[in-house]
Amino acid sequence: MNEPSGRGSKPPTHKLIAEKAGVHPSTVSRILRRAPGPRRSDFAETEERVREIAKSLGYRPDLTAASLRTKRSMVLGVLLPKLHDVVLATILSGIDTEAFSLGYQTIVTNTLGAPERRWERVEMLLSRKVDGLVIGDATLDERIYEELSRSRTLHVLVNHRAEGHVSVTGNDALGGRLVGEHLLEAGHREIGIIAGPRYPTALDRVRGCVEVYERAGIAVGEAQIVHTDFDPQGGRKAAQELLTLPRRPTAIFAVNDSAAIGAMGALRDHGLVVGRDMALVGYNDIAIAQDLPIPLSSVHTPLREMGETAARSLIDMLEGRTSESVALQPRLVVRDSSFSAESVPTST
Repeated sequence: MNEPSGRGSKPPTHKLIAEKAGVHPSTVSRILRRAPGPRRSDFAETEERVREIAKSLGYRPDLTAASLRTKRSMVLGVLLPKLHDVVLATILSGIDTEAFSLGYQTIVTNTLGAPERRWERVEMLLSRKVDGLVIGDATLDERIYEELSRSRTLHVLVNHRAEGHVSVTGNDALGGRLVGEHLLEAGHREIGIIAGPRYPTALDRVRGCVEVYERAGIAVGEAQIVHTDFDPQGGRKAAQELLTLPRRPTAIFAVNDSAAIGAMGALRDHGLVVGRDMALVGYNDIAIAQDLPIPLSSVHTPLREMGETAARSLIDMLEGRTSESVALQPRLVVRDSSFSAESVPTST
C-alpha cells in the first residue's frame, strides 16, 4: 500500500494513478469526476481499483482547476420560495441526491416569494457561474425568464410549469379527478375546495375535481372555491369561510396537505370531527398525513422522484441531450378523514 502524500509533497496526479492502476489517464479522469455509484458490471472492478489507489495516495480533486479547464462549474443552482416547506424540502432532497450521484453539487437559495429577493437570488446564482438552474418558485416574473434566456442559462421548473419551459410536475389534473371521484362515490354532493394560490398546478387540481362533479350534473359554485396560501393559516381561514355557506359542505378538498391541517383546526373549533362530521382530503401525502390523530386522506405525489427527475433533466440538457416536460402520476391514499356522506346531516 502506498503512503498518502504528506504536507508539502506534490499531490498525486491522474497520470500517476493511471500508471498504478494500469489504465489510461482519461479513464481515471472519467471515474474521479463523478460520485461513486452503480456502474456497468464490466467497469465496476476498474472503477473500484482506481478509487482505492486514489484514496491510498491521498488524492483530492481540484475542482477549481477542473472548472477553469472545462469552463463548467459542475454546480446547479436551486431556487425555492420556502426552504422550511416540507413539500419543497422533500423535492430538494431528490434534487441534491441525484445531482451528487451524477457528479454535480448544488447551491440552494431561498426567495421567500418576495419579488426583489427573487431577482437578487437569481443574480447571485448566475454570478456564481452555476451551470444551470432548477426553479421551484412559481412566482417568478417574466423579467427573470427573459434574463435566463438572454444569458442562455439552461433551467428546469419543478413542481410548477410555464409555457415554453421544461418542467417536472405531478399530473395535477388527474390528482384532482381522483379526489372528485372518491368524494362523489362516497355520496358527497356538496363540497368545498381550499384552492391555494392561483398557480397552474393548484388550478389544475381544482379543475380536475370540479370537472368530475360537472360531468355528474353537479355545479360547484364560485363561493365553494376559496383561494388562499399553501399553509395551515390559509387552510384555517378558507375552511372557516366554507363553513359559513348557506349549504355547508359535507366534504372539503384542500389542494395542499398543510392547508388541510389548518382546515382540521377550524373544523375542531366549530365542534366538528373530521371523518365523522366532515370529510377532508389533502394533496401531496406528506409524511405526517398518516400519523395525524385522524389520518388524512391525500393524493400521493412522488415528490422525491420529482426532484430527482428535475435534476436529471437539467443535467441531460447541460450534457447535450434533450429533455421534455414530465408529469408524474399521482395516486389517492384513502384514510380515516374521508368517509361516506350517508350519515352526515346536510345544513339548510
